[in-house]
Amino acid sequence: MLLDIVFLCIGLALILWGASALTDGASAIARRMGVSDLVVGLTVVSFGTSAPELTISVMSALDGSAGLAIGNVVGSNVFNICAIVGVTALLRPVAVGRSLMVNEIPLVLLSSVVLLVMGCSTLLDGAAANVLTRVDGLILLLFFAVFMRYVFASAKESDSAPEGGDASGRMPVWKAVALTLGGLAALIWGGDKFVDGASAIAASLGVSQAMIGLTIVAAGTSLPELATSVAAALKGRTGMAIGNVIGSNIFNVFMVLGASATVRELPFQGIGLSDLLVLTGVSLLFWLSGRVIGRNEITRVEGGIFVAIYIAYMVMVVA
Repeated sequence: MLLDIVFLCIGLALILWGASALTDGASAIARRMGVSDLVVGLTVVSFGTSAPELTISVMSALDGSAGLAIGNVVGSNVFNICAIVGVTALLRPVAVGRSLMVNEIPLVLLSSVVLLVMGCSTLLDGAAANVLTRVDGLILLLFFAVFMRYVFASAKESDSAPEGGDASGRMPVWKAVALTLGGLAALIWGGDKFVDGASAIAASLGVSQAMIGLTIVAAGTSLPELATSVAAALKGRTGMAIGNVIGSNIFNVFMVLGASATVRELPFQGIGLSDLLVLTGVSLLFWLSGRVIGRNEITRVEGGIFVAIYIAYMVMVVA
């Protein structure tokens, strides 16, 4: 048990360092190639902060731990909206632009609805069990490809040039390459150790891998998003904080689960309809809080409501 906890902590530390190193290195390389800050933020940074979820879910799929793979994504997305958006709004009310309300946040809701539909196959088509099939995985990857096409089209229209004053842009090429490769290696090795530790702890405690995925793993892999969003909010850049959550949630469902299900079909082991409904419900509330309730702003009161919902959901999961 103690050794499993050590593996869990070492794996998480390597994953978080690897995500940071990969993001820094890849961002520096992208800027040296003349890629705009907008594209870097919506692609490299979003990938970097979601790399822990991608690593753990794919490793879990390869290891046959479907509950951990799906629970990690569902739990992370609920954490992103309720805990990260909630804490960010508590620190400083979040202004939500019209573009986010019309384009990006609806995609977060769409990703949740698509996952909900795929998780109800026994009700919709009489299947023997709820399974995320390889076909489902390919469909999710297709959604991700469409999203990336939208991102690059939007970036091209905005014609945002990279900022030469960014320190990462002056990073030596050798250092950028070393950080990118080292970060990738740390993600892979750390993800393997993390999954081994989490699975063993779940078995020793007699709880499901889905519960571990929805709680400990989800919160742990969302630390990069939490750190990034809180830091941005403290600097008054709440738009960046919200954008980080939006990109991460879309990436988690379409790319992370798409890639994981393509590797191996994933039964919804321990992930019930209630978990998927909670994810869809908080995604809808995320959209409504900015568009209808808060009038293009997520207030401190709404932030408090998000945090309270997350606490209630964790009580429901653990109980």
